[in-house]
Amino acid sequence: MTHAVIMAGGIGSRFWPKSRRARPKQFLQVFGEQTLIQNTVARLQGLIPPERCFVVTHERYVEQTRDQLPALPAENILAEPISRNTAPCITYAAVKLLAQDPDATMVVLPADHVIPNVRQFHEVLRVAIEKAREPGTIVTIGITPTHPATGYGYIQFEGSLDPSDPVPRAYPVRTFAEKPDQETAERFIDSGDFLWNSGMFIWRADTILDQVRAHLPAAYDAFRSVQDALGTDREPEAVAEAFQKSPATSIDYGVMEHADHVYVVPGSFGWNDVGDWRAVYDLSDKDDHGNVLRGNAIVHDASRCLVHAEDRLVALIGIHDVIVVDTDDAVLICNRDNTQQVRNIVNYLNSHQLTQFT
Repeated sequence: MTHAVIMAGGIGSRFWPKSRRARPKQFLQVFGEQTLIQNTVARLQGLIPPERCFVVTHERYVEQTRDQLPALPAENILAEPISRNTAPCITYAAVKLLAQDPDATMVVLPADHVIPNVRQFHEVLRVAIEKAREPGTIVTIGITPTHPATGYGYIQFEGSLDPSDPVPRAYPVRTFAEKPDQETAERFIDSGDFLWNSGMFIWRADTILDQVRAHLPAAYDAFRSVQDALGTDREPEAVAEAFQKSPATSIDYGVMEHADHVYVVPGSFGWNDVGDWRAVYDLSDKDDHGNVLRGNAIVHDASRCLVHAEDRLVALIGIHDVIVVDTDDAVLICNRDNTQQVRNIVNYLNSHQLTQFT
């Protein structure tokens, strides 16, 4: 059967000061009345039911996850004792799923994406799932670029897209590219055979474990003891030891860039990874002056600003192109083009033991 594995272990440092260690980005109501992680599970309905949806999150977020996703069985919330990037997270989930379903296919998704066109998203996923059921095959979702973005990784594929073809299809992957500079991104777009890397993956559980064994043997060896301990009193201890021993690396760098038989299915369904406050501004409805105002906020002679206020009144006068996020103990003010640097503030706070603000 097909199962969803939702990765929800990060803290979303670029969403500071709203995103904190105690309540990270995936648990925030960034758009609408549901949180990002609730929207991620909701958009899978009709394709993968809640009882086959799993969440891998840090152990400190297990209870929050269960509270936000009551339709998921409690045992489907998998706890990471420490954060070690996506490769150990996915390896752990694959070990658990393979023990339950030897023919399991995994749809691996981040918890914090925004996807407005769910129907088209399902069409792309169905094609990817069908391809991924072929043993030894790895599939990822690529996003058809709308502009030469420098904040995303890229995937080069073999062949060329046919805009008139109504049915998505899988293309062999030629190479993966890291986040480019502006000139390189423009060259990627002009070539016509590059897609944005969405960070969504589809594969059989046994396939990804074989690939981890081939390209990340230390991670594979670390989780071998977990297979024997599943369902016993030793399982928590075995999981903790496996995460400690496993290298802290991403599945992209550790496996995807080295594997054979990798395919990409292009998609155009309004995807955004909501990586920072600039993304919230770009995706939000704006007033006649290009402002996005949330909460207790007023502006005068201000344009193209995002104001996210809580209890206190926030007033802007003669201000343009800024982000203002007000919370009870911290205020962020930055230019709209500098929101990627918000994580530097979080790093500074942590390095100076000011963790009460993180």
